[in-house]
Amino acid sequence: MSSSRSASVSSSSGESTSSKTAQEETIASDLVVTKYKMASEITQRILREVIDRCVPGASIKDTCIYGDKRLDEETLRVFKKDKDVKKGIAFPTCLSVNNYICHFSPLISDPDMILKDDDVVKIDLGCHIDGYIAVVAHTIVVGATREKKVTGRRADCILAAYYAAEAALRLIKPGENNMAVTEITDRISHAYHCKPVEGMMSYQMTRGIIDGEKKIYQNPTEMQRREIEKQEFALHEVYAVDVLMSSGEGKPRETDIRTTVYKKKDFIYQLRMKSSRVFLSEVEKRFSLMPFTLRHFEDEKRARMGVIECAKHDLVEPYPVYQEKDGEFVAEFKFTLLLMPSGQMKITGLPIDLDLYESEYKILDSDIKQLLTSSTQKKKKNKKKKKVNSNQQGNQGAGAMSTEMMEAVEDDGDEEFEDEPDEVIQKKSTGSTSKKAKSKKTTNNT
Repeated sequence: MSSSRSASVSSSSGESTSSKTAQEETIASDLVVTKYKMASEITQRILREVIDRCVPGASIKDTCIYGDKRLDEETLRVFKKDKDVKKGIAFPTCLSVNNYICHFSPLISDPDMILKDDDVVKIDLGCHIDGYIAVVAHTIVVGATREKKVTGRRADCILAAYYAAEAALRLIKPGENNMAVTEITDRISHAYHCKPVEGMMSYQMTRGIIDGEKKIYQNPTEMQRREIEKQEFALHEVYAVDVLMSSGEGKPRETDIRTTVYKKKDFIYQLRMKSSRVFLSEVEKRFSLMPFTLRHFEDEKRARMGVIECAKHDLVEPYPVYQEKDGEFVAEFKFTLLLMPSGQMKITGLPIDLDLYESEYKILDSDIKQLLTSSTQKKKKNKKKKKVNSNQQGNQGAGAMSTEMMEAVEDDGDEEFEDEPDEVIQKKSTGSTSKKAKSKKTTNNT
């Protein structure tokens, strides 16, 4: 089999032009940030809609179909006049329940699953605008309320995954490295007597690429430990940060459930079967190198046939449905993170209502608790302002007033964040009259 990686198109104006083009495709460009934010707004909106449909008696198959339909509808609404801007699903809607770890997105012809009370549901989906990807995953418990709290091992793995994701958010910044994130994930999992799911990774994302060069291993396999490299995070990088926690051993096992989610690889091979060539051509045209589900094809039977030869010759990468042992639970939180000059910008991911969960375990490590209450924004240095006389002030008009208002609301690194446990929020509110620069004491909040 012959294979080749996509080569960058060289520019006649030399290295400077190529460097400028590369910069224009990163979040150093305001337009690129805008496209990421547009994708994230759609992703967040559809995630909330899918969560609302996760009720007792709901069909997982119908909910996945609904999620993908809505992603298609909303992405079609943007950049209507610019036909060159591709957009659509970047990760198909998957609902994986209880001990099923990930990638469950049944076809029309597949057996369905029905949601019931107390099911731990992991929702995974994403879209892209012009190749700029926003993905998300969130875990809920069906039927949970403040009167009917989530307890036991369900609560343990959800809290472990949530706090590990919050810790990763604060550690993934320029100057830090992937090893530090792996270590903190492991420490938080131990606090809740859980285990990070083995072999799962978070990836750097670039335009059109959902699994880029830099990786964060949350619980490396033996093979991954031999290959793992220390990699530093850098300014203007984008990451899909994915945390999966198990109440069991954390060892994924493939199931008998049909694989329906695939991703085209950047390889070339001359396929023999016409159905395979037609299938691959449609994949390349509609999805490029983004993950897709066979459910997206009008002729599902032909798609199932075509993908076989493509997978055999390594032209597509399968996303199998994995599971933990029966009786165990797995929780997942994934968010899209932009490393900006002002700090970490989390553009997808929802908070959880901590009042819904009761665990017999808590985080006692003061270093971890301090990390969880730290800000993700850089502190602004106070700049001395020149005095302005009344005439100048009048001439400056509304523009100057707007600038002053913007400066007044700049992050000072001491704000509350919505995911903080109640004890921290209460302590801050009682001490609101103290100076902002005063350091906060660590509380047993977790």
